[in-house]
Amino acid sequence: MLFIDLRDHYGLTQCVVDPDSAAFPLAEKLRSEWVARFDGVVRHRPSGTENADMSTGQVEIYVNDIEVLGRADELPLPVFGDQQYPEDTRLKYRFIDLRREKLHANIMLRGMIIDSLRIRMKQGGFFEFQTPILTASSPEGARDFLVPSRLHPGKFYALPQAPQQFKQLLMVAGFDRYFQIAPCFRDEDARADRSPGEFYQLDVEMSFVTQEDVFEAIEPVLQGLFEEFARGKSVTKKFPRIPYREAMLKYGSDKPDLRNPLIIVDVSEEFGSNDVSFKAFKGKTVRAIPAPGAASQPRSFFDKLNEWARSEGAPGLGYVIFDDEDGALVGRGPIAKFIPGAALESMAKKAGVKAGDALFFSAGEELAAAKLAGSARLRVGTELNVSKTEVFEFCWIVDFPMYEWNEDEKKVDFSHNPFSMPQGGMEALEGSDPLSILAFQYDIVCNGVELSSGAIRNHRPDIMKKAFEIAGYGEEVLIEKFGGMYRAFHYGAPPHGGIAPGVDRIVMLLAEEENLREVTLFPMNQRAEDLLMGAPSEATLRQLRELHIRLNLPEKTST
Repeated sequence: MLFIDLRDHYGLTQCVVDPDSAAFPLAEKLRSEWVARFDGVVRHRPSGTENADMSTGQVEIYVNDIEVLGRADELPLPVFGDQQYPEDTRLKYRFIDLRREKLHANIMLRGMIIDSLRIRMKQGGFFEFQTPILTASSPEGARDFLVPSRLHPGKFYALPQAPQQFKQLLMVAGFDRYFQIAPCFRDEDARADRSPGEFYQLDVEMSFVTQEDVFEAIEPVLQGLFEEFARGKSVTKKFPRIPYREAMLKYGSDKPDLRNPLIIVDVSEEFGSNDVSFKAFKGKTVRAIPAPGAASQPRSFFDKLNEWARSEGAPGLGYVIFDDEDGALVGRGPIAKFIPGAALESMAKKAGVKAGDALFFSAGEELAAAKLAGSARLRVGTELNVSKTEVFEFCWIVDFPMYEWNEDEKKVDFSHNPFSMPQGGMEALEGSDPLSILAFQYDIVCNGVELSSGAIRNHRPDIMKKAFEIAGYGEEVLIEKFGGMYRAFHYGAPPHGGIAPGVDRIVMLLAEEENLREVTLFPMNQRAEDLLMGAPSEATLRQLRELHIRLNLPEKTST
């Protein structure tokens, strides 16, 4: 008897060919990944040969006839097994790579997630619109993909980085509750959580809303979606609201991973005390990262974290290990001798540590100290294995600063989204220190991954003009760069706001993948090349002439 596994989109089925069958000679010639038609009788497998791991494991096909429909050359990579092949090979032969069970399942999961998002949005009273793909170039923080115009020599369209202005114009036009599974295009370098070129987002905009209205509309969509596809993991029931400054203090990041229970505390006051003689931290912001149970770790544990900090560009991580000595809390370690008992007890109380625990320290300028502490928090959590695993932990980050100090240009500039409504409106812009003004901006974060940014928009031309003026931009910048939207706001614009969760990142989280290319049909490689289709490719001379384009290529450098 010859046993053959027949695979299609729906799974595997075992086929049995009897040596006496007329189909047997051809069956012996079949090779991996050949496409064939099998005729036969579906029957129950003999008792004891069932396979509970297969959806068709109770039956088999007793084959009468076989027809070869397509032969396969020698495969550049296997379809079965978990062996990893070079990324370029996988992308060049993506049509074979997609036959692999896990990747095939990821792509199907992506489709189901998008279907669920559409259903949930429509149930919430949202309506799906389509916005233009060819539009004007817009300075939205990344490079545009430009498309030359044949009819207008020397001029270019741009692929949209996001449908931002169009969805706001829809609100000005009198529509409400817009959504779209929107393709977005940004000429950015690739990362594990960012694809070069193209990505998709659940683009949302609403009229006559406050920040809380947006939360109440979107939170149930994401909470329900993740519960639907969580495969047993728990999902945050009510997403906590964390102010930006609190997030930077407690977690050292504006996208905190709340699966990690460690909370950073500020101990600048203790190290600034005259009683503490550790001069390296004097006059600096100092953050402490708790390490529960770390006193039992070997010296190599602490050395490893110090080496990691140096690899991050820091001098290292100071640390103190806490012990109990006759009922008193005492410290040991390289810097413990510089810190008197009262300061140690104060830091321990702030951080909630006790004998048997340790504290690591990050010091420097406030933002740098916060970021290093945030990275150290994640590192310590991983090394001590204290983070929860079977959970999706969501939160909103709110109250982002409207402005920040641009050290390079020595001026106040927008910190995030220039079109957000400042909290306090015109009164805040006219009467407050710009660096103290907060914006109605918000992010949604899950397991340390930023899924989306959003904002209540600045819909009033007078407030928008003043906001840009504070950042050193005149009205001419608004007219030149954002003329269509700025002009529209002069004709009666409702208060409106929105958000745009990233579809690719949602799928990546639910598929438990570390790289977006594992949840994308035909991704580019790290160099923004499509190895399957051969893009980008050279244009023909005729195409260039039609577009009135002359190439001025950089000289090739010898290596």
